Amino acid sequence: MTQTPVAPAVPGASTPLGEAGEQAGRESSAERVRVPVRVARGRVASYVALTKPRIIELLLVTTLPAMILAAGGLPRWSLVLATMVGGTLAAGSANALNCYVDRDIDALMRRTTHRPLARHDVSPTGALVFGLVLGVLSVAIMALATNWLAAGLTAAAIAFYVVVYTMVLKRRTAQNIVWGGAAGCMPVLIGWAAVTGSLAWPALVLFGVVFFWTPPHFWALAIRYRDDYARAGVPMLPVVASPQRVAAEIVAYAWVTAGVSLVLWPLATGWVYGVLALAAGVALVGAAHRLHRSTARGANAKAAMQLFHLSNSYLAFLFVAVAVDTLVR
Repeated sequence: MTQTPVAPAVPGASTPLGEAGEQAGRESSAERVRVPVRVARGRVASYVALTKPRIIELLLVTTLPAMILAAGGLPRWSLVLATMVGGTLAAGSANALNCYVDRDIDALMRRTTHRPLARHDVSPTGALVFGLVLGVLSVAIMALATNWLAAGLTAAAIAFYVVVYTMVLKRRTAQNIVWGGAAGCMPVLIGWAAVTGSLAWPALVLFGVVFFWTPPHFWALAIRYRDDYARAGVPMLPVVASPQRVAAEIVAYAWVTAGVSLVLWPLATGWVYGVLALAAGVALVGAAHRLHRSTARGANAKAAMQLFHLSNSYLAFLFVAVAVDTLVR
């Protein structure tokens, strides 16, 4: 019986097995391409996380209205862009260097264990170099695109936050956030100086608003994460003082914040700002008193977080009111 000869298999021939092999090869090649891309994206995301973008957003919210008030209207767009970019890089630099210095305690606190250095997603040397480069770029942009006063204030803000607050005050005194919080007030002065090349009383009043707003804002958060700070040995006020004292100080600072905000009304703004600032102040003070009453009942964690979130909205609302009032007038 004659058998029909079978042709030998040809490599790469179009057979189900060959097609499957080609498909597997293509998928393998594609996967080899995707893996480095995912790694690169993850590395970029880790470096971006070092800058604490959510904090930067709040800082920029105070910068632009200060510029609008200083200019008596909209400043030229190129100046706004340069100031915003420089401010973003400066805040990112300060935050990245803060992460570098605080990498030991960040690893101990549940609130911060996700940060890149605590997770070992970024090396300490990488974070240090990254923070320094951002700082140099920010000051250079401010010097070239705005003026030397704004550039000097930018450098001072970075140095104050990293050296005075993070390295000196944070682990040594319960008043750390009171005085260290001055760094977060600097964007107001930087924005004003970028427009005018000088400083004036309205800028200092806005500085005062942010300065007095910072303790109740941050202490409310520290109440929620008291055990974290205690575990890390950081003497935030809620760690070293009684809940009643903390609540009382928050109430006092809330009243001062609201009061200082109203000083701007006759000094540099009109009735639109005055009405909005008064309403916002009532909301802030009311939340502080609710926290005080909750503390007296022995349950203040929920009220503390409500105050924390409201304080964020308060500051944004107040500075938007500055801009709206100026543009309306």
